[in-house]
Amino acid sequence: MLGRLARYLRFVGDDTEYARGEADDEIRARAIREGRTLLTRDRRLAAATPGAILLRSVTIDAQWRELRVARPDLATVVRFDRCSLCNGRLLPRSPGGNPGGSARRAASATPEFACERCGHLYWEGSHTAGIRRRLERWAREEGP
Repeated sequence: MLGRLARYLRFVGDDTEYARGEADDEIRARAIREGRTLLTRDRRLAAATPGAILLRSVTIDAQWRELRVARPDLATVVRFDRCSLCNGRLLPRSPGGNPGGSARRAASATPEFACERCGHLYWEGSHTAGIRRRLERWAREEGP
């Protein structure tokens, strides 16, 4: 329900787990056990979970703005700290030093990062620039 938001939270370095296929009781227990703030669009789950944040919006930009109201300290700058796929920590790698890395990136010495958990590769590129533009636009739309 909030999978895309979870990815954006990871883009800004937020330690964000995404519960898939778990029952509400399991999600609630996990949030409490791990000391996490539950984000949900499920009214009953939010009401039953201490400290939960209920998001009403359907679109990612509106969800982001709602979350920024609830968590004004939320980072808004893209960082290469968390894997957007699995939430693992990203570790710096030598440019082009990874199998599957691009020769063009190696030649340009573009910094690369790899997820310690799943091995996914990351680097600064056009996709990252698009994410930065979206986050900047959403910040402008937040208003005073």
